[in-house]
Amino acid sequence: MSTTTSRGATTPADEHGVAAAIPTFRYAVDVLPKPGILDPQGRAVEGSLGHLGIAGVSDIRVGRRVELSVAAPTEEEARATVERLAGELLANPLIEVHAIELIGAISPAGRGTGGR
Repeated sequence: MSTTTSRGATTPADEHGVAAAIPTFRYAVDVLPKPGILDPQGRAVEGSLGHLGIAGVSDIRVGRRVELSVAAPTEEEARATVERLAGELLANPLIEVHAIELIGAISPAGRGTGGR
């Protein structure tokens, strides 16, 4: 059984038609250029280090971090959704790699765990 929200989404419901509480999981997806792929931003940052008087820093790669929340019955289902987003939308698999990190979870009762 399911119920429909005001936005048209369906959510699981119990046998009485009451919407079931679904936990929300918070993820971070870090996207970087693949090793061997030209990284002009990383090179620019590395080239500026001397002007700042900073030594001993090398191999700079500049990427992006995407943080998102996913409502799903289990962490495995939430992670599968994030894996799909990362592989098909957030990163270009030809030139980028991605890493997924679980940074927290919000229980159905609204109590957060871990993360920020």
